[in-house]
Amino acid sequence: MNSQAIIRGVLYLTLTLLGVPGNLLVMWAFCHLALCDRKLLPADAIVLHLASVNFLVVAVRCFLEMLAAFSIANVFNDTGCKSVIFIYRTSRALSIWLTCVLSGFQCVSIAPPGSRWSGVKTHAPRYLGGIFLFLWVLNTSISSPSVVFSMGSHNDSTQMEHSINVEFCFVRFPSSTVKQANGAVQVVRDVVPIFLMVLASLFILVFLYRHSQQVKSIRSAKQNQKQSAETRAAKTVVTLVTLYVLFYGIDNVLWIYTLTVTQTMSSSLVSDLRIFFSSLYAAVSPIIIIASNKKVNSRLTCVRPEKGPQSMDTTLSTL
Repeated sequence: MNSQAIIRGVLYLTLTLLGVPGNLLVMWAFCHLALCDRKLLPADAIVLHLASVNFLVVAVRCFLEMLAAFSIANVFNDTGCKSVIFIYRTSRALSIWLTCVLSGFQCVSIAPPGSRWSGVKTHAPRYLGGIFLFLWVLNTSISSPSVVFSMGSHNDSTQMEHSINVEFCFVRFPSSTVKQANGAVQVVRDVVPIFLMVLASLFILVFLYRHSQQVKSIRSAKQNQKQSAETRAAKTVVTLVTLYVLFYGIDNVLWIYTLTVTQTMSSSLVSDLRIFFSSLYAAVSPIIIIASNKKVNSRLTCVRPEKGPQSMDTTLSTL
């Protein structure tokens, strides 16, 4: 086993050890909450769905890549490549879009009564199932070319024009135009939700800042508690948006490079870096959710959550 394979295996092992248990804990916490309370708030349902697709990103791609890198097991034949790449691309895209939906829902939730968004806040939860279905259909459709063009690395690499080398697999396109068109669609699919998510997060931060200025002169214990909740929510929003812009920004820069290089096949090193950065959010995000979400903490620490009127902490801490 060469040093490059060892480094690749260690990187994927790290992502697996972080992402698989972390996302499983978040999923278990919200499933337990749903069983005990017999319902989930819309924001909680979004986070549960987000943790599920993040689990798929890490468990399907990183775990199997780690096994192949250490020569423990290799499922990357033609069928394995088609399945793994399709599931990975679909779940990765859903992770971006669900975080965008979560940011948008939080943005609508804190809208003041009487605003133009108050009606949206009332009707949004009933459309959540339809939104999930639409996102699944959209992203599985965009990822479907991977089923057609993916193949195992046992094929003759000398005849792989217009291909992308992903170490254990090849994604072979029939022409350079198809390759660039497919890449452009994926870039747009990623950039649009990131842009919307940044706008929603900026709105939340502006709202929190204005609200903190309004209650700045009030020093009661209740207001101090609300102030800390606002600060915690703002930090969570900034952290998640920064992670998305950083990780997926690097991922898309590498993807654009892959599409524009003059070589007929891109290097597997570039592909490894893309997979690492695009999977890094799926591995790190459950840590942020566990650290900032009181509902998850209460389930993991076996502490019964306090019942009381819903505050801004309840609305925003699910981020």
